[in-house]
Amino acid sequence: MSAPSNTTTHTTSNAEGKFITRKIPVFDSIAEFREWRKEQTRQNKVIGFVPTMGALHDGHLELVKTAKKECDAVVVSIFVNPAQFAPHEDLDQYPRTFDTDYASLVSTNACAAILLPKVSEMYPVGISLDRSQQRGAFVEVQGLSHQMEGIPRPHFFRGVATVVTKLFNIVQPDRAFFGQKDAQQCVVLRAMIRDLLLPITMRAVPTRREADGMALSSRNRYLTPEMRKISTLLYRAISAAKNNIVEHKAQEREEILKPAYAIIEQVKQECKDQGLDFDIRLDYLSLVDVETLSELQVLGESQAAILSGAIYVGTTRLIDNVLINTEEL
Repeated sequence: MSAPSNTTTHTTSNAEGKFITRKIPVFDSIAEFREWRKEQTRQNKVIGFVPTMGALHDGHLELVKTAKKECDAVVVSIFVNPAQFAPHEDLDQYPRTFDTDYASLVSTNACAAILLPKVSEMYPVGISLDRSQQRGAFVEVQGLSHQMEGIPRPHFFRGVATVVTKLFNIVQPDRAFFGQKDAQQCVVLRAMIRDLLLPITMRAVPTRREADGMALSSRNRYLTPEMRKISTLLYRAISAAKNNIVEHKAQEREEILKPAYAIIEQVKQECKDQGLDFDIRLDYLSLVDVETLSELQVLGESQAAILSGAIYVGTTRLIDNVLINTEEL
């Protein structure tokens, strides 16, 4: 890598035409970002990339810091992607917190540029949430997108693969960094990078957790304090299943997942008994091969696998996973 440059300030104008001095340049124009990117190329800089939808938390910031350790300059994109939401999902409610996000990125001292693209540039012919009404080019990774998260959200990975391909095309990163919490997404995108012959090295960074094990997520802010206390049950459930493999050498699917189902049922009953004004609903538990994402009925002795699940706490959907016989996706 080339020597890192010193922090400088950048002056831009806002919507009212007033000039704002920023420590990190913010690009809402793809053409202007590409001019910045050309300069990085001229300086032979290794570019790291962290794509996000904003509402940043410490897990995102950990990705940025990890990227900075491996790259000369780190680009963070903030784009709430319509193509990965279905008509009934929370696109309009998804938190948009740019000012807070910007301050968080400044605090890392690791972000060189922020890409804040407009929907009109990312989807030039427009984008409908109704897949049957969508027009234009889309990217789909066959064989890895229909299972696990793809069952309740069949539109999701087509939207993710499409927007990440577009962002890769804009940013032209050398390395891209994703969070392991979205395990299936990591597997899908690694396959996409491989199959489309993209000259990008991908890293899946371990999940950042709270002290009680709760995985950090932008959707955690939807939880009330009472819901938040309950929401560790998914991590406790999949951890119990993993412990059944590690400590008790369980290999049959039913035996592996048995303690996970028991924990979830117990917490559901406790919520009812306490008369809480929200329900717990299990979406799925999954045990899949780490490469094919095929559901496993029997786990091989040293077979790498992903043990994952999704639950609803009230109306908030939470996902989590643990890895079996491997440290990184």
